[in-house]
Amino acid sequence: MVIKMHKNSLWEIKSKENSSLEKETEVDVLIIGGGITGISTAYHLKDSNLKVALVEANTIGSGVTSKTTGKLTYLQEDLYLKIQNYCGKEVAKKYYESQKEAIKLVEKIITENDIACDFVKSPSYVFTNNTSNIGTLQKEKNLLLSFGASIKESSSLPNNIPCKYSIYVEDTYVFHPLKYLNALKKILQKNKVKVYEHSRILSIDWKNDFYLCKTKDAFIKAKSVVLALHYPYFLFPFLMPLKVTLEKSYIGAFPTNEAVNFNAISIDNPVCSMRYQEENEKKYQIFLYDSHNICMETNDLEHFQKLKEFSYPYEYLWSNIDIITGDYLPYIGKIHHHLFLATGYQTWGMTNGSLAGKMISDLVMKKENPYAKIFDPKRKMNLGKVVRFPLAMMSNMKSFIGEKLFLKKTWYHEKITFLNRNGKKLAIYTDERGEKHMVYRQCPHLKCNLIFNEEELTWDCPCHGSRFDLDGKCIQGPSNYDICYKEER
Repeated sequence: MVIKMHKNSLWEIKSKENSSLEKETEVDVLIIGGGITGISTAYHLKDSNLKVALVEANTIGSGVTSKTTGKLTYLQEDLYLKIQNYCGKEVAKKYYESQKEAIKLVEKIITENDIACDFVKSPSYVFTNNTSNIGTLQKEKNLLLSFGASIKESSSLPNNIPCKYSIYVEDTYVFHPLKYLNALKKILQKNKVKVYEHSRILSIDWKNDFYLCKTKDAFIKAKSVVLALHYPYFLFPFLMPLKVTLEKSYIGAFPTNEAVNFNAISIDNPVCSMRYQEENEKKYQIFLYDSHNICMETNDLEHFQKLKEFSYPYEYLWSNIDIITGDYLPYIGKIHHHLFLATGYQTWGMTNGSLAGKMISDLVMKKENPYAKIFDPKRKMNLGKVVRFPLAMMSNMKSFIGEKLFLKKTWYHEKITFLNRNGKKLAIYTDERGEKHMVYRQCPHLKCNLIFNEEELTWDCPCHGSRFDLDGKCIQGPSNYDICYKEER
């Protein structure tokens, strides 16, 4: 049987798109970003007396939310040990409680609104095939037991894949993230929350008592602004490039005859993650393999090849980028006058994005939230322990300088060429039909040279994760602009 390869996520589904913002408007709260954080924030504000609007640069859920593996679990590799090491046991316990709370929030929303999004209870496993990692996983188990978690042990996974050692819990879930977001979008519209798609915010200016947020065709006056962006691009004072690193992972979905109800992730290097999903009357195994700092490695073909060695052919193939903070805790909270931020979810965006929606809505409405302190974006960090700050600085310098010096990669084939025209630095990809796709080869964000992703046919920024399609349309920030080349006359 011939399987057609889709160079996109299994979750990407078509839905009715909303119109773009084309006229001036004024709101109490403007939410920028239509992923799980932005939609969740709007949902929790829908019954307030505030006038709320949400703008998304592309379509709802088309960013990182559509690239996730769709897990709602608090069993997250050996993350609690890492948080305890950097911030202490009490903070690690508070993070554990936040993840349990996030799952309850999603379950409550789905139940109350009767949302059909393949929400299924699914046991979560963390495992290792490396004998030297067994001790670490046992420490993680003991730490979770001290928090009150019901942890069990096993020497294999439910699909009969052997492992050296594993721990698991049974009160976790999986779901279809885009079906969930699209259902919430409809609920917001019924509650008079304005949702605009294809409306990219190009600038934000503070005008003493409000924010003026401009798009290409209009502007919005807002008393409060929520930056529900994967990588916020309006934050030079916040020094995002020095406070986080970006991690890229490679994911595929292939048909299977048996769908076993569980999900799992390893603590080994390279990381391995899996779960199952039934979609369009077919059963799939979703498999993630390998991850790396995007600044340190740029050969996507090599990493996709490692993924393919486990099972092939895949019907869906894609990659994802996660933001890793210095102390392993997200940044969720207020950063300026009526300006709120939510980002840095490590690799656990479905729980943290859902939690952020409730946290930010509480902060906007001046309510207390039990997790505000530990996730405060302006929290002090122990620089003696947070060794990732120098790593962030080094990796940014390496990617910026390295891509300037080594433009033509050894793995590029003849379909990719570079040229300078009228002082403009350009790149050309020639597709299988002989059609040429010409773009500017530097990212508009901070002028890093772009890398061509030959598997997904995108131009990717190795510095901060912006992505552009073949013809230069920006499909993921922090870039605020396209790289489409237009002939000059």
